[in-house]
Amino acid sequence: MKKLMNYLILSAVSFVMISCSKNDNNPVANNVSLHFNNTFKDKTIVLGGATSTDASVNTSEKDQVHRLSELKYVISNIRLVKADGTEIPYNVNDLDKGATVVNQAKPASLDYLLTNIPVGEYRQLKFGLGVKQEINTLDQVRFPVFYEAAGANDTDMMWQWATGYRFTKIEGFYGVENIAFKIHTGSTLNGTGGQPETYTQGVDAYRDITLNLTTTAFVGNNTPKIKIKADFDKLLSGRTKISLTAKNATTPSKHSGMEAMEIFVNNIGGDGKEDKTGMFSVESVEND
Repeated sequence: MKKLMNYLILSAVSFVMISCSKNDNNPVANNVSLHFNNTFKDKTIVLGGATSTDASVNTSEKDQVHRLSELKYVISNIRLVKADGTEIPYNVNDLDKGATVVNQAKPASLDYLLTNIPVGEYRQLKFGLGVKQEINTLDQVRFPVFYEAAGANDTDMMWQWATGYRFTKIEGFYGVENIAFKIHTGSTLNGTGGQPETYTQGVDAYRDITLNLTTTAFVGNNTPKIKIKADFDKLLSGRTKISLTAKNATTPSKHSGMEAMEIFVNNIGGDGKEDKTGMFSVESVEND
């Protein structure tokens, strides 16, 4: 009887050890890392002032030379798509946990970690350039972390005259005279200030991006790294060929610049219909 009891105890211990081993070797979730590489064509952008000799120099298809001194954009509404078409949303309604400001001047902001992604094989990545209409309000109470990050002095991704966030903030200089330009985009509302009941959608600058991965991302024991290229050559040389002028290269206000802003939005974010990639593409997927 004693031998039988010892056998049963040893069997139970072995079962627990095997179960733990299986759980350790077969996780139900892991992380996915996104890395954003901001380029002019194939060269990573170097920011600089009007007299900088180090800043990247780009020539548009209309032969306009330009350089960037500031480059920021908001990424939100992230979804990973499995091989069978199942979409896995990542905190899509929570800006604190599922949105980030990519800032070329801050190397740490170029990497964004998605945590607790279900194990599986993923073939597509979807995300928003900007903030979708339902949550595009400057809500310090609901999303205090993102609100603070977007409003920080070195970020400044909020309109001063509207109710939502800036989606992109691109500034620099063009031409031999180093004329300053500012291209800020973001959705707007029409209506009477302070009276939400009168608000209607103005310019819709939000764009939903869909990217096919270069190879399957395997989420399991490893953390895949997806490298995303944002080619700002398309700012002026995308679907619409643009020459910067004093009229179209200034920060839009509630009184002007809306029409010009939409042209830039469609170049870098696509039109949301025929073009759902805009300036973005997947450079590589690392599964190691």
